[in-house]
Amino acid sequence: MKDNFSTHAGLYARYRPQYPAALFEYIISFVKDKKLAWDCGTGNGQTAGELSKYFEKVYATDISNKQIEHAVKEKNILYAVEPAERTAIEDNSVDLITISQALHWFDLDQFYPEVKRVSKPGAIIAAWTYSLLQTDPITDALIYRHHYETLENYWDAERKHVDDGYKNLSFPFKQIESPEFFIEVHWNLQELEGYFNTWSALQKFIAQNNYNPVTNLVEEIKQHWPLLETRKILFPIHLKLGYVV
Repeated sequence: MKDNFSTHAGLYARYRPQYPAALFEYIISFVKDKKLAWDCGTGNGQTAGELSKYFEKVYATDISNKQIEHAVKEKNILYAVEPAERTAIEDNSVDLITISQALHWFDLDQFYPEVKRVSKPGAIIAAWTYSLLQTDPITDALIYRHHYETLENYWDAERKHVDDGYKNLSFPFKQIESPEFFIEVHWNLQELEGYFNTWSALQKFIAQNNYNPVTNLVEEIKQHWPLLETRKILFPIHLKLGYVV
């Protein structure tokens, strides 16, 4: 698993959008027991925090100590700096495995056997990603150009799985059909800029070119989006859900 987020963990915790309650309610509706959930690649603990409302205990793992330092703190969440492919979790102990915006970074040939090792009979696995945001046509076109042209050569190869909505990512489980979900936020331009600055490709661009192209992008958007105006933004969610059998 790659660590692309330790260097900007604070920004990530502040500006990454929250997942909708409806997503968790749908996933958890398939879970029989709620003793233990494992949140892999937990990052700043967004998903772990939501799971803590439903489960007796949440075990949340990430390879980034910096991310975990900024994570949501709850009494029933145990954070561990561990790779998703090799954990200290006991055999046959987990009721739900979640992977939010991280599955594409894992070594799946090692991760999926680990999932099967720790899962109880009938356990559920849920992996999801969200793709490029949608707001208004002019802004969307500018963001698309920034993502696919300006940053084209700075994305890791794994990013393609996000752009494809996980369609071509292997998922060797008994799959459950899922409805469409969206993250909905209401942001001003300053908040949108903060989100852009969390992108992993951007950090690589800055390191190689010694300037931040987000500044120019925001100047272009600002021509038709007043700085303090709040607008609705949607992030399409792509969910893979299944029984571990």
